[in-house]
Amino acid sequence: MSTVVVPLILAGGQGTRLWPMSRAARPKQFLPLTGPTSLFQQTLERVANQRYAAPVVITNSEYRFIIGEQAAEIGVDLTAVLLEPVARNTAIAIIAGAAFISRRFGPDSLIHVLPSDHKVIVDDGYWASLDNAADAATRGQLVTFGISPTYPETGFGYIRSEARVGGAASAVQHFAEKPDAERAHKMLSEGGYLWNSGMFMLEARRLLAEAERLAPDTYRAAVESVAQAREDLDFIRLEEASFAKAPQISIDYAIFEKTERASVVAVDFAWSDLGSWDAVWKNGEQDDAENVSVGAVTLTDVSRSLVITDHAHVAVTGLEDIAVIATNDAVYVGRLSEAQKVSDVVKRLKSRQQTSALTEIHRTAYRPWGGYASVLNGERFQVKRLFVKPGKKLSLQKHHHRAEHWIVVRGTAEVTVDGNVTVLSENQSIYLPLGCVHRLANPGKIELELIEVQTGSYLGEDDIIRIEDEFGRT
Repeated sequence: MSTVVVPLILAGGQGTRLWPMSRAARPKQFLPLTGPTSLFQQTLERVANQRYAAPVVITNSEYRFIIGEQAAEIGVDLTAVLLEPVARNTAIAIIAGAAFISRRFGPDSLIHVLPSDHKVIVDDGYWASLDNAADAATRGQLVTFGISPTYPETGFGYIRSEARVGGAASAVQHFAEKPDAERAHKMLSEGGYLWNSGMFMLEARRLLAEAERLAPDTYRAAVESVAQAREDLDFIRLEEASFAKAPQISIDYAIFEKTERASVVAVDFAWSDLGSWDAVWKNGEQDDAENVSVGAVTLTDVSRSLVITDHAHVAVTGLEDIAVIATNDAVYVGRLSEAQKVSDVVKRLKSRQQTSALTEIHRTAYRPWGGYASVLNGERFQVKRLFVKPGKKLSLQKHHHRAEHWIVVRGTAEVTVDGNVTVLSENQSIYLPLGCVHRLANPGKIELELIEVQTGSYLGEDDIIRIEDEFGRT
């Protein structure tokens, strides 16, 4: 394959089936579920190859700084980060990405559409399938990658085709919805079915032509939102009014199930969408009793189970087929074999005002400068742990309803209060009276960690008046 392929990485999903680790504010693609790097970073590393151009990432505004931070951590350059102003599923995201790539790289560019939350093992079969898909795409086909099924999975859609592993792309006969267990077993025994991976190879102009013909509303919304996009720091904001006109529909329904150009390349390289805790268990490093454990875990007479903790020590005894997922503010316990039911739990939590926040945010909140974790809350006071990356600074700001006291635990803090600058080291502290204009910065070479004590009549995060901000949040 001589043509350079442009990766289009979809990074806007929220991954609720991996609650409580994955939440709206930091979903599964940004979590290190299968190693020291996140799934998004593993996707970037996969395309850091001479066969690929620098990737284009499309995500929502909330994740823009996580995207930039995680790409920088592993030294991968990005062509662009496109920000979706509203959530509209994969059709508008992929078509807008194609419109942008067509303008940037040319209309005959090949696009490899990749979800950012899948685990893929790159081998010779991977590169062979890429070549086969690229060949078909240059001949005008819209190509999807079908995974050769190894068990009767009910969490995936399926593709019916005569495609064979290692062979050329073959026409899609039809797409099948996620089956029940009985139907999944029947499809596996019949043969001729592949798992729908959600990965695609497309020529930009061919996808845009098919979108204009088959999904004109989505096409117009995508093209107009790209044409009127504006740059914001290192990001490109797609124009909201045009983008919002697009229907909420997937690329499968909008294009692939309608077009006569749909084809599939059958592959058998190691792949998982890690869409459930059961999938994480299957892809984890199992002990002799088929357990996967991460974090501070003690297991006694436990088998075929998954236990993950990022906070408290978890001890489990005398159980089989169990998933225990513990964070610092929520614990999930259920049958590992019924891991798909986590989505039902999330829906119940989200429907109640008392628990909806548990599906949205972690106790630790990440910001482009670092982040903070809630330690203790009470009436008219709150204690937080703040961490600031080397060379970063918070916005110049003030509060109407609270005063703050900062104690440095580690590193060096540069504190500005009403124009006066003070440098603090470990075990030193400073008081910030209500209404003062202040800023915190880390001038050092190690992470700054401090304890913040807030007191006042209102302690919400919306009591921040930003005056200056290097991240464009004023």
